[in-house]
Amino acid sequence: MHDCMADTVPSDHPKSRSLAPLRALVPYLEPYRGKLLLALAALLVAAAAMLALPIALRHLIDQGIASGSSDTVNRYFVAFMAAAGVYGVFAALRFYLVTWLGERVVADLREAVYARVIRMDPGFFEVTRIGEVLSRLTADTTLVQSIAGVNLSITLRSAISLVGSLVMLAITSPRLTLMILVLVPVVIVPLIVLGRRVRKLSRASQDRIADTSGIADETLNAIQTVQAFTLEAVNSQRFDAAVEDSFVAAVRRTKTRSTLTAIATMLVFGAITFVLWMGAHSVVRGEMTGGQLGQFLVYAVYVAISAASLSEMWGE
Repeated sequence: MHDCMADTVPSDHPKSRSLAPLRALVPYLEPYRGKLLLALAALLVAAAAMLALPIALRHLIDQGIASGSSDTVNRYFVAFMAAAGVYGVFAALRFYLVTWLGERVVADLREAVYARVIRMDPGFFEVTRIGEVLSRLTADTTLVQSIAGVNLSITLRSAISLVGSLVMLAITSPRLTLMILVLVPVVIVPLIVLGRRVRKLSRASQDRIADTSGIADETLNAIQTVQAFTLEAVNSQRFDAAVEDSFVAAVRRTKTRSTLTAIATMLVFGAITFVLWMGAHSVVRGEMTGGQLGQFLVYAVYVAISAASLSEMWGE
């Protein structure tokens, strides 16, 4: 952030090739280490409960329904509901704690950035528009707030769900899991390519928003001069052009993100459908039980949803 404030023109900002700059947020997390550890604990408990649901479903099908005993069915339904309840409680706790951390970190970040800017030498303000500084202080930190709060929560949940589901898939059916792993590169490579383009377009959109703030600040701070020389129409046209540029940049970013989401969903669920088709034939041949296929199906859906969420968060 400090480096960004030292730059004079948005286009001169160094192009980020990775998520490494987010490491600058680590010192802001240090004072809240206890809440962070509690959030991670809640995340792990919620993930464990979620991964237990397909196992309960498998036993419900193979041992409950197949047995024809109402007592057995009731027992497995109770276990299923207990796992669902634990998941709901700890998922809510995880969401609250991670969101609280995101809000707190960004509040501290805004304070630090403002304290830095207000101590810059006068030469900085001669070449940098105040509106741009205000945009960086509000719009850019709001984006960091989104990443450090809700998006971080979704990313952590999806990552653990993805890894845990893949492990449980391997335990349920190594042969079908191997087929999924073979299909993974086909799914991942297009998402990485599009994700890079989304990041580039997001940077362009932020810069255009900063331009509009800069023009508005420049004009309104000199409103007496503008009105004295009847330049209202000219400056309105400048601002309108900047707003339209920011709109076009935002639409380009949104189109690419929509394409990324569509491709991710189609590729992931297409691969899962193919693997489940093979699993259905395994049940017909007696190599798997119906409960095992049901368990595999739920874990496969977990993998698909987690992969799609991670691709969207990567784009963000």
